[in-house]
Amino acid sequence: MNLYSYFRDEIASSLAALSASGKLPANLDASRLAVEPPREAAHGDLSTNAALVMAKNAGMKPRDFATVLMESLSGRPDVAKAEIAGPGFINLRLKPSFWHDRLGEILREAERYGSSTHGQGQKVNVEYVSANPTGPMHVGHGRGAVVGDVHATLLERVGYKVLREYYINDAGAQVDVLARSAHLRYREALGETIGQIPEGLYPGDYLVPVGKALAARDGKKWQGKPESEWLAPVRDFAINAMMDLIRDDLAALGVRHAKFTSERHDIVEKQRVQQVVDFLEARDLVYTGVLEPPKGMKPDDWEPRPQLLFRSTKFGDDVDRPLKKSDGSWTYFASDIANHLDKAERGYNRQIDVWGADHGGYVKRMQAAVTAISDGKAALEVKLCQLVNLLERGEPVKMSKRAGTFVTLRDVIDRLGEGSWAGAGAGVVRFIMLTRKHDQHLDFDFAKATEQSKDNTLFYVQYAHARTRSAFRQAKEAVPDLGVDDTALQGADRSLLGHDDEMSLIKSLAGWPRLLEAAAEAGEPHRVAFYLYDLAAAFHSLWSRGKEEPALRFVIPEDRRLTLARLSLVRAVGIVIASGLRLIGVEPVEEMR
Repeated sequence: MNLYSYFRDEIASSLAALSASGKLPANLDASRLAVEPPREAAHGDLSTNAALVMAKNAGMKPRDFATVLMESLSGRPDVAKAEIAGPGFINLRLKPSFWHDRLGEILREAERYGSSTHGQGQKVNVEYVSANPTGPMHVGHGRGAVVGDVHATLLERVGYKVLREYYINDAGAQVDVLARSAHLRYREALGETIGQIPEGLYPGDYLVPVGKALAARDGKKWQGKPESEWLAPVRDFAINAMMDLIRDDLAALGVRHAKFTSERHDIVEKQRVQQVVDFLEARDLVYTGVLEPPKGMKPDDWEPRPQLLFRSTKFGDDVDRPLKKSDGSWTYFASDIANHLDKAERGYNRQIDVWGADHGGYVKRMQAAVTAISDGKAALEVKLCQLVNLLERGEPVKMSKRAGTFVTLRDVIDRLGEGSWAGAGAGVVRFIMLTRKHDQHLDFDFAKATEQSKDNTLFYVQYAHARTRSAFRQAKEAVPDLGVDDTALQGADRSLLGHDDEMSLIKSLAGWPRLLEAAAEAGEPHRVAFYLYDLAAAFHSLWSRGKEEPALRFVIPEDRRLTLARLSLVRAVGIVIASGLRLIGVEPVEEMR
């Protein structure tokens, strides 16, 4: 259970009962009622703002309101103490039995623990990566892939119905450049000397096999022919090859999209942009006008011209935005609006896009457009991922020969896959991508990603999980006839767990369901990695205390009841760590080698 949501509902029920008995006025508005952890742990386990947000409506002073509610809450079987703090907060301290019951809940639900129906089956579209199909993915794409993928998993875990989508930007000028670059490599495959790659074309070696494959399929069909004849077929061939490459890179990272939408085939060729313009025109949301010069551009450098504009300022944007270019073709913005309209028509009123930080200036206009095309029914949330600095012991890593201009994501995965400990490879990449919030720059250092120390966050968490399994192996050796399966652990006398460190660890585990819901709603999957690291640290600390104080060891052969109780705690830690790692896309290890 999310204990904070549970107590919010319980307090709301107490307020209704107090109203029914006449101790509080009727028809109280509980919409702003919240239950949160206190700012300081010394103040208790839970804190509610009920009196502060409801007293005025009740015609009472907050502390007087709090006194009535506190008396009701004090009588609950799971509350050890209730007290009023400050202007009217009510702090609750829960009985140890309540926390012990949470261990039983974890053992019963196993890795389902923390899952909920919070989302109530609402449909959510999460679009992420959507890299131009012009080459292999770089590390920055990998960060967006992990953020989007784990966010989607979080949403699913708490009850949303999620579609993972990739938007293929295959209708712009960049894919024509791709076609020319691939044609050059095609000529090379046929034996021509192409010399230095001309400026403006893609120089990476990744197009060499594309040229060879095209030559193997078509022979000399396009050799010596004018561009007007070969551009379209070579473009289609190259785009398909690049998308195969991108899918392979994503699969190596453990990322798979359920839907791929093509800008060229699904938007442009189906006249979806014109449908968008017609829709907006019918609502007087487009007009022909002249824009002011962009910020920083001198008037002399700006040629004012009439353009078809979308009234995005009506929805909070800074300026109205053009839908057509000077040559009469649609802008990228127009195609993107059509893409998001298509999502809304498929029933996805909650839309989440994960973009690179260089698209920050694009956010307001797209949010304005989604509001406009859905008549306010749909909303767009955008997560901007900052850059990843790839380092080797603090020094920048040189670019990849294969890509020509950057280090590819596949290079990083393959190199880390050579690690000397279980869990290396894609798992390390995924976890490290979440060690900083997505809107902060991330330093990805190969040395730290491969070392076996506390500074390697994934290693530290995996080590904690491996230690939970080690505790059970120790128990089997020390007390061979002690049943320690999940059924036996559920029957353990957990009232024997009373040490401050044990109780603190239990409370951390009990916070897992709330963490999942909060991270899902905020779109902040890094919270999962942070939580796992903190949980691992608490478990390592208790393990170390056992080395220093034998009475705190998990396995005490002469006290079977206490051993079983402590192993129930150890098992719960292992369950939550394994659940969190799998949510991120990392397989937990049984032992470190």
